[in-house]
Amino acid sequence: MGNKEVSMPPKYDPNQVEEGRYNFWLKGKFFEAKNDESKEPFTIVIPPPNVTGKLHLGHAWDTTLQDIMTRFRRMQGYDVLWLPGMDHAGIATQAKVEAKLKEQGQSRYDLGREKFIEKAWEWKEEYASFIRKQWEKIGLGLDYSRERFTLDEGLSDAVKKVFINLYEKGLIYRGEYIINWDPATKTALSDIEVIYKEVKGAFYHMKYPLKDGSGHIEVATTRPETMLGDTAVAVHPEDDRYKHLIGKTVILPITGREIPIVADDYVDMEFGSGAVKITPAHDPNDFELGNRHNLERILVMNEDGTMNENAEKYNGLDRFECRKQLVKDLQEGGILFNIEEHVHSVGHSERSDAVVEPYLSTQWFVDMQPLAKAAVDLQNTKDKVTFIPDRFEKTYLNWMENIRDWCISRQLWWGHRIPAWYHKETGETYVGLDAPDDEENWEQDTDVLDTWFSSALWPFSTMGWPDESSKDFQRYFPTNVLVTGYDIIFFWVSRMIFQSLEFTDQRPFKDVLIHGLVRDADGRKMSKSLGNGVDPMDVVEKYGADSLRYFLSTGSAPGQDLRFQWEKIESTWNFANKIWNASRFVLMNVNGMEHKDINLSGEKSVADQWILTRLNETIDSVTRNIEKYEFGEAGRHLYNFIWDDLCDWYIEMAKLPLYGEDEQAKNTTRSVLVYVLDHTMRMLHPFMPFITEEIWQHLPHDGESITIAKWPEIQAEFTNTEAATEMKTLVEIIRAVRNIRAEVETPMSKPIKMLVKAGNDKLKAALEKNRHYLDRFCNPSDLTIDTELTAPEKAMSAVITGVEIYLPLEGLINVEEELKRLEKEWQKWNAEVELVQKKLSNEKFVNNAPAKIVEQEKEKEKDYLDKRAKVEARIKEMKA
Repeated sequence: MGNKEVSMPPKYDPNQVEEGRYNFWLKGKFFEAKNDESKEPFTIVIPPPNVTGKLHLGHAWDTTLQDIMTRFRRMQGYDVLWLPGMDHAGIATQAKVEAKLKEQGQSRYDLGREKFIEKAWEWKEEYASFIRKQWEKIGLGLDYSRERFTLDEGLSDAVKKVFINLYEKGLIYRGEYIINWDPATKTALSDIEVIYKEVKGAFYHMKYPLKDGSGHIEVATTRPETMLGDTAVAVHPEDDRYKHLIGKTVILPITGREIPIVADDYVDMEFGSGAVKITPAHDPNDFELGNRHNLERILVMNEDGTMNENAEKYNGLDRFECRKQLVKDLQEGGILFNIEEHVHSVGHSERSDAVVEPYLSTQWFVDMQPLAKAAVDLQNTKDKVTFIPDRFEKTYLNWMENIRDWCISRQLWWGHRIPAWYHKETGETYVGLDAPDDEENWEQDTDVLDTWFSSALWPFSTMGWPDESSKDFQRYFPTNVLVTGYDIIFFWVSRMIFQSLEFTDQRPFKDVLIHGLVRDADGRKMSKSLGNGVDPMDVVEKYGADSLRYFLSTGSAPGQDLRFQWEKIESTWNFANKIWNASRFVLMNVNGMEHKDINLSGEKSVADQWILTRLNETIDSVTRNIEKYEFGEAGRHLYNFIWDDLCDWYIEMAKLPLYGEDEQAKNTTRSVLVYVLDHTMRMLHPFMPFITEEIWQHLPHDGESITIAKWPEIQAEFTNTEAATEMKTLVEIIRAVRNIRAEVETPMSKPIKMLVKAGNDKLKAALEKNRHYLDRFCNPSDLTIDTELTAPEKAMSAVITGVEIYLPLEGLINVEEELKRLEKEWQKWNAEVELVQKKLSNEKFVNNAPAKIVEQEKEKEKDYLDKRAKVEARIKEMKA
């Protein structure tokens, strides 16, 4: 690019800077993976957001970290693929679509399956466009040419292949599981179709007699009719009241069946009697406990809510009629000894309003043992998945080693329909892509697969698998890193690992970067009920995407939660504003300069050499920290370099040659300014893409966009440690003089006498050579630099490495007046010390006041003693 016109507005306005910039990037196809064999690939697949609503701060955080990595790697010369996509989110989306239909007075049953699915696709299109707009606002460098959806054709093919393959291997089977059952319509309900209402009920307290005649054990239930299906009584293994009973049996009243007393951690010792009746066929928790103890499952009800033959004499009665009669019989038998009124939350069918019955039903499962074992074994090889921070590997392994079989069927319409068919007459099951030939006798399973089943294939199904000859699959899989929150390690990360190993023989990603949750300023989880959520789009509207991104990416260490604070966003905006103003200063001073004019070979000042040295150090720190996923550290190094070194020191020092007469020095400084600003913008670009592109486009360069500009590399010839040390000394001298002036309230505009004693001749020569900086930034009336100096009798002094500084007092202040002022100040702090010490020596106060108040008084004492000591030292200095 040639000459750049300075047209940067005087005020930084993020909305103006960000407007239209994303379209420029998309038009240039800068984010599209190029399949360039000469480059090394770098791949990230986006954790697909659900098409149920708008993105929250957690998404903004998650995707910003991915954007930083992909922009960084693209600039480093990798062929980067960041693949976008969304998840159909079965239950959540179906609930939203049904809620919308309900407002229109319709239900999914009025529409039928096909029409309902059409409505769900309409919903998906609407919400997918919202999500893409938000991705645009945050500035995400996604390759939209490869966008995927978990229900699109290619992914559906992958899902079917995986299901059929696992089934044929014997790793998918049908088994019994507790589901929500609506006895009125005789259908299974998903969790979202269950509405909970507060209902007046009762706790029924019963005594089950021990078989050996030594007494009884007390249990309680809200559903006494289920006792007919009890197969155990459970107690906590540490409960001293029952330890001696574990392994014994009780006689189940009415039925006379013998059932064991088992020990399980699930039991709450503090609740009720600490003993619980276990009905595995009629309670989800009892079902799990029953699995652990190999208990029989006895179903005592029919699908219509009437009791079956297992209910013996109550066979045929409606479940609530059975409850009445059973309670009467138990009371008469002395088994039921107390009925305690109790209001509790009871599930009702959204469709029929019938009380939902937890009911044993046949569902589809994945046999997890062999799959989990392969995933656990992988972690002992060089091809393991690396967790960052590594403590999360333990969390992952612990879950995988204790994993239970995965129930994958859902009683929904929106999702991947299970590729299984049942013969209408023989009941035979067939699993395959299509129904067998005599189709009219086969009915497809009406259930769909758990959303996580398709999400588990995301890293490879999005690349064209099961077509293993797919170019993208061969080039971009396995992916390099997955970024996600610690809350879905079990749901998603673990499932991607075992499915990828099973179907591709490779890990799905090399690294997993785990971040925490975004919390509010008080550390509370953001939620609708607390009303403390923050919409990322509101933040972008007010402070711009760059401020939001920089805050999110630098606000916490890997694995930690992040507290959202508006003040921090504001201070990030201030940082962006500082960058803007500094860039405008540079651009105004290099107007008309072209890329070919940048020349760093001329003689450089100590400030030039120092800033180039610091730039090299910053490139090293920022690059290393991004590679280690330490974005907060990378951001800190950048912030310190930009704010302190570049803006507060170098730009100020550059004004001397820029406003001076030496044309050569002026040109060198202009070249250094442009070079440093260009490379600084490149380093900052992954964090703040909009402002950096805007500034970079005004700089003299030979590129099209900063997104594809080369990542800065250390130029060894620019590192000059001697110049850096000299500069450090100059900065420390200037700081010390400014501090003394502030202490004695002497403004910078007032010239003062200044003596600088150098520790050796070399240092003296360096200070002499750079005395123009001391003249400019310390404003001395006269400046003496020497190795041999007698310290003035009355002077303010400061000692820094290798240098002593003296500022004679008579030039600064009226000594007598200052002494009077200091005596007065000493009296003030002395009175405060006496007052607080008197309070603290009062035993009554110390013993009776709240600890917090006593602590505050002790802090005050410390502070006042410190202030008094400082004033004493000044008085001593002046009287010397």
